[in-house]
Amino acid sequence: MKPGDALSHALRDFYANSWRLVPVNAALGAVLVLTTVAALAMPVAAVLVVFAGPVAAALVHCAVTLVRTENLVLSDALDGLRLHWRVGLGLGASGCMLVALGVLAIRFYGGSSLWPLAFLTLYLLVLLAIYQLIVWTLAIAEPGRPFGSVLREAGVVFGSRPGASLALGLLLLLVNIAGLAAAVMPFLTLTVAYTFLATARFVLPPWDPEETG
Repeated sequence: MKPGDALSHALRDFYANSWRLVPVNAALGAVLVLTTVAALAMPVAAVLVVFAGPVAAALVHCAVTLVRTENLVLSDALDGLRLHWRVGLGLGASGCMLVALGVLAIRFYGGSSLWPLAFLTLYLLVLLAIYQLIVWTLAIAEPGRPFGSVLREAGVVFGSRPGASLALGLLLLLVNIAGLAAAVMPFLTLTVAYTFLATARFVLPPWDPEETG
């Protein structure tokens, strides 16, 4: 699906299922807020952010379920948490490490004579974020698949459609920046769920009534 179509379908999905998606997104937001507050009081507590991973996995499961079946119930979030919490922990931890290393690299290069590398690092972080969104979607959509195979397929999806993948990622980045600029809680209860929905629409094949029937 093209980026524009994925975004429009995701908006429709979110509008029709907002009351099911917002509670899960709000739970994810609550974990992130509590982790941030704890880290401000005691920096070592920042490692607790990995516990947002299982909740994020439940949210991705909701997005995948909605794309595959055009139907979603609130209990799907609990099913997703039960089925994918380990995957969520692993992907959440790896994502946090990448972000931490990226931020350190940007700060280091930004304060040195090699400051152009700070922009290169930021660009690479955006590419890795897009790649990770695809990995999350495929890992949750095919839970029995070896993780190495998921990583390779994510690379194929990204590599076969680099322009479309980058366009989708940049558009979603703008959506999330707009959410942060508006206020913290709308960002935590709206744009993250929308991001996962748009990615699932972009990556997964469209719903086929005959297959689900």
